[in-house]
Amino acid sequence: MKDNKELYRMSKEELFMYMKADGNGLTTDAASEILEEKGHNVISESKKKSALAVFFGQFKDMLVIILIMAAVISMFSGNAESTAVIFAVIIMNAVLGTIQYVKAEKSLDSLKAMSAPHARVLRDGRKIEIPAENVVPGDVLLLDAGDMVAADGRVLCSYSLQVNESSLTGESTSVDKTDRVPEGEVGIADRTNMVYSGSLVTYGRAEILVTATGMDTEMGKIAGLMNATKEKKTPLQVSLDDFSRKLAIAIMIISAIVFGIRIYQRQPLLESLMFAVALAVAAIPEALGSIVTIVQAMGTQKMAADNAVMKELKAVESLGCVSVICSDKTGTLTQNRMTVENVYIDGACINPDEIDIKKQLHRYLLYIAILNNDSSIDGEKGIGDPTEYCLLTMARNAGLSNAGISEENIRQLMPRMAELPFDSDRKMMSTKYMIHNIPMILTKGATDIILERTENIAVSDGVRPITPDDRKKIYRQNEIFSEQGQRVLAFAYKETDNSQRLEPDDESGYTFVGLAAMTDPPREESENAVMEAKSAGIKTVMITGDHKVTAKAIAERIGIFEDGDIAVTGQELDRMTDEELDGIIENVSVYARVSPENKIRIVEHWQKKGRIVAMTGDGV
Repeated sequence: MKDNKELYRMSKEELFMYMKADGNGLTTDAASEILEEKGHNVISESKKKSALAVFFGQFKDMLVIILIMAAVISMFSGNAESTAVIFAVIIMNAVLGTIQYVKAEKSLDSLKAMSAPHARVLRDGRKIEIPAENVVPGDVLLLDAGDMVAADGRVLCSYSLQVNESSLTGESTSVDKTDRVPEGEVGIADRTNMVYSGSLVTYGRAEILVTATGMDTEMGKIAGLMNATKEKKTPLQVSLDDFSRKLAIAIMIISAIVFGIRIYQRQPLLESLMFAVALAVAAIPEALGSIVTIVQAMGTQKMAADNAVMKELKAVESLGCVSVICSDKTGTLTQNRMTVENVYIDGACINPDEIDIKKQLHRYLLYIAILNNDSSIDGEKGIGDPTEYCLLTMARNAGLSNAGISEENIRQLMPRMAELPFDSDRKMMSTKYMIHNIPMILTKGATDIILERTENIAVSDGVRPITPDDRKKIYRQNEIFSEQGQRVLAFAYKETDNSQRLEPDDESGYTFVGLAAMTDPPREESENAVMEAKSAGIKTVMITGDHKVTAKAIAERIGIFEDGDIAVTGQELDRMTDEELDGIIENVSVYARVSPENKIRIVEHWQKKGRIVAMTGDGV
């Protein structure tokens, strides 16, 4: 299969020819043949160790080998008591390590629920639902809001499709998908005509030509890279191995000297040999291995109390030696929940908590946020696009709940008459309602697009024509929000006729209401965690698929990015030689728009400098 880097740049005709498919889907027979050839659409994992293999793997350390040798020598020398004690210690260590590994495996298995169980495809010209594992390259996949994408694919036609790809790219906001071919070569996060396995459809619908399944998907490639990584010994294991070698040499030398002295003193040969062997056995610290195992087990239990699953006992010690933390952004350092942080209204920037539903201008802002919105809130869970969900949350927090009003009450009182969904060409969404017996068009979208179509501005004492100075202030505020890594939406409305239709030509003559600036805010504990790591001499690096401006803004807020630090994008990293990266890596605190291969390269360069690196978050 040709790499997706080339598939996303093909025209549809070239793509169909290469994939030997078309937009009508596969026949059942053709799909069966491809399934037999390509295999099931599943991510294969590295072969799991059996409990028995894990148990015997505990005997690889040099100290354990020396203890086994001591036990064997004790056995042949007739010292049954020492033999039994040493073997008991060795077996106890192995059992503890095996139990921890098996318990962790069970915990991790229960956390694996990312794959889509079913998928809708076109087969034999009909829409059918099949198990996701039976999706094959060449299938036409049908996506709707709420679907988990079952395989990588190329967009054939998009109806306002938006996809959350945070599990792959780290970008919090949904990405607009289109069937247009991007110009030039772009990274995964900017391939707007591709969708990827494991992503979530948050808005719209689309038809997708499946281009890769299973281990050929981007998620599969990540799994392949992880499976290919070789296990390294921890610093403690290296130290213990070195200590054990030196101890073994010292014991052999001393025992040989003592044996030689006794022979020189004309002591019986067998007695001298037994004395030297006994000395060697006595000099071996039999309890050292069990002490290390018990301490590691105690650390594992303490980590478990903080909801951290440790697969192997030695991982506790590795974490204690970490000197660099490479952290994902979305959901790790941030909440992975879009939140309105600032509102610009009536010529001033206010906190969302300052919105007052008693003020007419503020009510108009809330009307647009609620009505021009396809998301909903189910308990504490948002359904739909994260950006629209955060607007509903803003409305609730603005006092709707205290006034005994819900967004559903407002939607029932003011039913939607018509709509023009958001698309990447218009960069806005418009809906039509009857508000207080006045037919109105409510619109939200990109600030520059809205302002181009605006004639008036709503202020506290009414509506007046918008002036060049008004526009200048709005544009400047939009720039400030954007420089802070926030996503900005403009809100506007216009009075219209009473018809049930809404056309693109109707999207003009607006009255500007305000701006809402949204971001995925840092977790409350992130700043303190970064400061604690810094005080312990640990450098924290943010590695994310999100945009550079957004990543840098969050990194500055939580103390990762400081004066003199550098932010690098994945494309810039691809152009660097290994020598260039080695020269700047100590000063780079933020990597943005990076691919999984970029992440592994960054970690490997830190390891070459002798650093112990921990990787956290979805980016792992």
